[in-house]
Amino acid sequence: MTAGRALWTWAAACVAGAALVLLAAGRDWFTVTSGARTVAVPAAELAPALGPAAWAALAAVVAVLATRGVWRRVVGVVIALCGAGVLAWAWQASRTGAALRVGTERIPMAETGGLHAVPVSAWPVVAGLGGLLLVGGGVVAALRGAGWPGMSDRYERRGPGRAGSGEAGRTGEGVRSERALWDAIDLGADPTVGPDDTVEPDKREQ
Repeated sequence: MTAGRALWTWAAACVAGAALVLLAAGRDWFTVTSGARTVAVPAAELAPALGPAAWAALAAVVAVLATRGVWRRVVGVVIALCGAGVLAWAWQASRTGAALRVGTERIPMAETGGLHAVPVSAWPVVAGLGGLLLVGGGVVAALRGAGWPGMSDRYERRGPGRAGSGEAGRTGEGVRSERALWDAIDLGADPTVGPDDTVEPDKREQ
């Protein structure tokens, strides 16, 4: 796999991880019941930092594409830290006790012992998978990101190189034409006469 393809594969994996976190952060993770009353507990109340962490990771992915060298390694560490935070917050929010605390606030008259929390689907697992992708992507960027190409590499290769070669070519042509002119003068030829110029013979000599 080339360095350019590795870079874009890495970016796709990190974007997928952040997307999973954002998807899970916008869903209900628990349903808390107290008698006949039922309330949904969203991830935004259990782990409000999940969304900001995912957006920060996406911004860091763009920064990796725009930076080079040591700065790219630093941004990779930031992405890994965002992923580690997602894992920690998802684990904490997936516990029943966190949902019961939120349920107590949403149902003030209910007693803690009378509340029951039921998890909704596997959204904490989805958030955890996104966090793992971000952690892995950050580690890869920190270790191998310095060898990936930058966004401005193609312009740095093409612009100055072509201009320099064209200017050198024009300089070389000028030197060769000037040398040919002096060689013609040394041989006694008239440099002002072109290949299409002909000298008409004197008719009086016929």
